[in-house]
Amino acid sequence: MRLIVLTSRSKAIFTFPVRISPAPPLPPPPRNFTTLCWRPNLNPKFSSYTGFRASSSAAHTVSFLQRNPVFSASKCISSISSSAASTVDWNEAALGSAEAVGWEEEDEINEAAKSSISVRAYFFSTSVDLKSLVEQNKQNFIPPSSRMTNYVVLRFGDLRPDPNGLSSSLHGNDCCYMVVFQYGSIVLFNVRDHEVDGYLKIIERHSSGLLPEMRKDEYEVREKPNLNTWMQGGLDYITLQYLNVDGIRTIGSVLGQSIALDYYVRQVDGMVAEFTDINRGMEKTGTFTMERKKLFQLVGKANSNLADVILKLGLFERSDIAWKDAKYAQIWEYLRDEFELTARFAGLDFKLKFVEHNIRFLQEILQNRKSDFLEWLIIILIAAEILISVYDIAHKSL
Repeated sequence: MRLIVLTSRSKAIFTFPVRISPAPPLPPPPRNFTTLCWRPNLNPKFSSYTGFRASSSAAHTVSFLQRNPVFSASKCISSISSSAASTVDWNEAALGSAEAVGWEEEDEINEAAKSSISVRAYFFSTSVDLKSLVEQNKQNFIPPSSRMTNYVVLRFGDLRPDPNGLSSSLHGNDCCYMVVFQYGSIVLFNVRDHEVDGYLKIIERHSSGLLPEMRKDEYEVREKPNLNTWMQGGLDYITLQYLNVDGIRTIGSVLGQSIALDYYVRQVDGMVAEFTDINRGMEKTGTFTMERKKLFQLVGKANSNLADVILKLGLFERSDIAWKDAKYAQIWEYLRDEFELTARFAGLDFKLKFVEHNIRFLQEILQNRKSDFLEWLIIILIAAEILISVYDIAHKSL
């Protein structure tokens, strides 16, 4: 059932189409409604009645339609001569206009789908050799526009110019972009599903420290040239007036950091789980059996994760493009809030402090164990020396 509203001052028309069997008797008007006119169609394939419900401010006209497979329209003109007097003139033209209103939402959905640009972020290695990557893809390399050297942008395909002379748009084009970061993140723009593996294999040839499991995240960019503001956020998407290379760099930097941060958070979660198991074992047995080498490995892992997040990811370094242009600063700040980078790093830092506390505690226990061992060794040596001295004295006296 579809509700169509046409307003003029305080008047409204509501249409409720209902299917019936051929030539049925017209049902009585709904409760709380008074019949103004009833004009059955001479052809029994269509009939209608019009009613109204008065209020303190306006007269509300409600038209209930009943039809069979063949559509025909009847015209009903009614008027109300009271304090809320109004005239409703409903004809075929008005009905066609109402149908257009009913399709408006569907058109908006189709328009959003046409202007949608898919963005996919991947993380499957801890390092990418950008120099060798650029050497083998010189024809696709886009020179940097800032001082940042921890990523490169590659473009595949030709970007067709806009016929209206505006900025070229990605949607509807075969052109796609790939932003590759030195710390292992890859962000793909406007790449179709069946083409993703091919582009990832290009990066895999220049990657090291491949992970057993690849991490993935998806986002969406919509282009709307007639947008009132430069950008507008939405649920899992961002709407821009247009998307250019600087916008791709800005969006890619945040998504690359987000997917990499997710990997490091999971690494730290694994260390937290390991120390939790150790603590539970100590609670039951009163001791633990971790080797000193294993503890040092955990210390190195925790420190390297923190260093990678701060130094490699540059989590607290503002994008050079965002420094130069307020429009891209707005995108950068919005996406950082959208992906909660600051809050997620705060959670990571808290977990690392928990790991650090447990490491320090276990180190003290291992140190005490070593001290106890040395003390007992000294006692045994002193006792052995005493026994040897007593034996010498006893031997000489004989």
